[in-house]
Order: sequence, then C-alpha cells, then structure tokens
Amino acid sequence: MGNAVSPTLPEKLGLKELIAMGVGGMVGGGIFSVLGLSVGMAGHAAPVAFALGGVIALLTGWSYARLGLTFRSDGGSFTYLEYAFHHPNVAGLGGWLLLVGYIGTMALYAYTFGVYGAAMLPVSGHMLAVKHVLASGILFLFLGVNLYGVKAAGHSEDVIVMVKVLILTLFAVAGLFTITSGHLIPVFNKGLGGTLMGAALIFVAYEGFELIPNAVHEMEHPERNLPRGILISIIVTTVIYIIVSFVAVGNLTAQAIATAKEYALAEAARPFLGQAGFLLIGLGALLSTASAINATMFGTARLGKVMAQEKDLPRVFSMRERTRDVPWASLCILTAATLLFVNFGNLTMISSFASAAFLLIFASINLAALRLRRKIGIGWLAPAAGLILSGASWLILGIYLWQHHRLNLEWIVLSYIVIGLAELLFSERRVLFRRR
Repeated sequence: MGNAVSPTLPEKLGLKELIAMGVGGMVGGGIFSVLGLSVGMAGHAAPVAFALGGVIALLTGWSYARLGLTFRSDGGSFTYLEYAFHHPNVAGLGGWLLLVGYIGTMALYAYTFGVYGAAMLPVSGHMLAVKHVLASGILFLFLGVNLYGVKAAGHSEDVIVMVKVLILTLFAVAGLFTITSGHLIPVFNKGLGGTLMGAALIFVAYEGFELIPNAVHEMEHPERNLPRGILISIIVTTVIYIIVSFVAVGNLTAQAIATAKEYALAEAARPFLGQAGFLLIGLGALLSTASAINATMFGTARLGKVMAQEKDLPRVFSMRERTRDVPWASLCILTAATLLFVNFGNLTMISSFASAAFLLIFASINLAALRLRRKIGIGWLAPAAGLILSGASWLILGIYLWQHHRLNLEWIVLSYIVIGLAELLFSERRVLFRRR
C-alpha cells in the first residue's frame, strides 16, 4: 500500500467486527435458499441437520484458526495447501476448486435473489422469466459496481449484517409462539439417513467463516481474536439456523414447504406474521443475497488475480486497470461463468455443487492441519474429526445424488474432471515453456 494512503489507514478489526464478518459471510443467503431443501431431505429433523453442519464447521474453523495464525497470509486456503502439500499441483487444484466453489455460491445467491424477488412481485404467468432476469440483473449490477471500483464501506456492511440478523430473530421469536407440535413429531420422520443427507446438501450455508483469517493483518490481537472470531461466529450462525429451521418446521406442513421449496422461509412467516412477514423475510433475503454477491465477487476476483500472479491461473486473470487495482478480466470471466450456472441450473444442482466443493475444500484444509499439526500447534483429534466428518458428508452427498439426482452428480463429476485437466494442462504448459 502506497505512502499516500498510510495516514488514513483504517482502524484494526476487533472481535466484534470479526464476528460480524463471519456471521455476515455465512448468513449471506444460504438459510434463505436451502431451508426448503433441508426440510425436504431431513423432515422434522432439519434443525438436527443444521446442527451437524455446525459441528463440521466448528472443527474446520479450529483448523483455519491455527493455520491462519501460523502462516498469516491473505491467500487463505490456497496458501495453507501450498505449505501442507509441497507438490504444486495439489495447491493448484485446491485453488481452482476454491474458485469454482465461490462461483457456485455466487450462483446460489443470485438464484435466491431471483426467486424471492419474483415471489414478491405481482407477476403470475412469467415467473420463470422474471427469476432469470432478476438473477442475471443483480450479477450485472455488482459487476458494474466492482468494475467501477466502489468499495462498500465497513459500516454499511455491519448495518446489513445487523438488519438480517434482526429480521431472522423477529421471525424466530414470533414463530415460537405459534408452533404446532404435530409438525415436529416424530423427529426423525425421514430416518437418520435423510438427516445426514440433508446436512450434506445444505452445507454451503456454512461457507463464509474461512474468509476471516484472510484479514489477519488488519485485526487487533490476532492470537486471541482470530480463533474467537471464527468459533463464536460459527456458534452464533448455528444457533440462528437451528432456531429458524425449528420455527419453520413447526409452522408449516411438509406439503406447504415442498410447494414453496425455493422461498420456504418467507412462506413460513405467513402463519404468524401474515403477508407483512412474507415481505419482511423476502426483503431480508434480497438484502442478504445482494450483499453476499458483492462481497463474494470482490474477494473471488482478487483470489483469481493472486493465483494468476503466482502462475496457478492463466495470466489474463491478473490483468487490471493501470490507475486502479481493479482486476477487470477476473471479474468479467467469473461473472460470465456464474451467469451460465445460474441460468442453466436448478436449486438442487447449484446447492449440491457448492456444498460438495466446500466439503472437499474443508476436508483438504483439515488434512493440511493434520499434516502440519506440530508446526501450527494443534492436536490431532480436531482436524482428524473434521476430515472424517467432512469427507463422509461429501460421500453421503454423492450417494444421495446418485440415487435421486444422477444428472446433477454427472455434472459435478464432469466439472471435477474439467478442473483437474485444466490445472494439469496449464501446469504442463508452464513446464514445456520453461524447457523450450
């Protein structure tokens, strides 16, 4: 950073800001979109499915905290894999997968924005077209914002986090008084297998906390605040998810949730808050997903730029404007990929793709922590448990897709093959170029 801006450097991030960053990153649209999927899979045990996801996130969060404190790099997951696995292709594959995972989450947020926006507008015969227009429009809007170089102020992000948490809190508190016990019993009405599959399918709702270590240089007392910020934000988010899903299941029948799967959370507010509640949750979803798209696009484009600068992506990703640090090529390429994804995929495909990507990434990070446990000062139990649970969830998700959505599984497998071939061919190209 140049000397011209050094006198106005922002204040260091405290514990409160780190918690807001983590909660805001996780409650960035996931709960608004995947609640219906979770209830459809886990039934009455949807809160248990969210709790299981929280356990995996907590274990992985501890690995991220120790790795982040030891290596203190803005590269985050990509850097940790570089240190843990000395073969360059391993870190490269992890970086490519991380990039594609973030594309999946942006697609999920844009899809959710389109669904809730269409549900709130007085349209009847052209709902599908309106969804696509809104989902594409919000991506183009924030592509323009990021190309222009406007940075969202930290205080505005804090306000957005506060507003959506308050909306969900209002929903949860008001809904607790109108729960129908018959909607909750028996708890495991779809069996233990359905609960496990539900937890795996909606795991993308816990993506976001892994970005906290990327700000290690901007936080005060990182040795104390980094682990606390990660763990507290995961616990707060898990509690929110458990209570919200409990209220939703207790106020809606399974048929009503299945009918309104894509905007089930807003529909769950109708029994006790009426149309005003539906619109309030819809507004929260629009605000939350828009904020998440902006933040994810901003961070993912810069991840692509860093990877290109380290020669793990084509050089075009590092192209930026001469006068401003705006990676325009990376922004345009990633947005184009997200537009394709959001307009040709469905909710189950997008959610399962993003969840599978992050379960695989988190399994790799836990394995990295296990390999580096002496260097980073961590016991073997937490990363081993995180590795086993995230890996098992990834396999369970694959089994579920094989049984019920085989075409979606085929697309995911094909994407893994393309990612692997692209990284290996790019690496081999570099080797051949050096030899020449």
